[in-house]
Amino acid sequence: MIILGLDPSLSCTGWGVIRVEGSRIAHIANGQVPTDAKAPMAARLATLQSALAEVIATHGPTRAAAEEVFVNKNPQSTLKLAQARGVVLAACGAAGLDVREHAARLVKKAVVGTGGADKRQVQAMLKVLLPGAEIAGADAADALAVAIADAHLN
Repeated sequence: MIILGLDPSLSCTGWGVIRVEGSRIAHIANGQVPTDAKAPMAARLATLQSALAEVIATHGPTRAAAEEVFVNKNPQSTLKLAQARGVVLAACGAAGLDVREHAARLVKKAVVGTGGADKRQVQAMLKVLLPGAEIAGADAADALAVAIADAHLN
């Protein structure tokens, strides 16, 4: 099974693709889709949609997993995140993928063993679980963690 993990964000959406065979997990690819903060919202969302459609077409995931939305103190930030998530989920839906959603604390617990893990701990565990994988950045690392958690949780 091939799982596409997603860490949706308007500024930079992370993605990671893993192969799962029984209890074995192997890294396939990962990356980040940044958007231009000065571009109109529609253009930023279109960038996300087309980049993720290309990732899906290239790697042929069996299913996808995304981090659940959390509410920021700033309503404007929450709205922007929700719009980016909608595009990410729509790109998966357009490709016919089953999308599972996981809370950030559950992802951290599945990968590190504690829901209160920080980003450094998650990234350190990814090096253990995916030896030799070159990770594109923090957002890609979070997306790989979502994919790994999905493999363990479902």
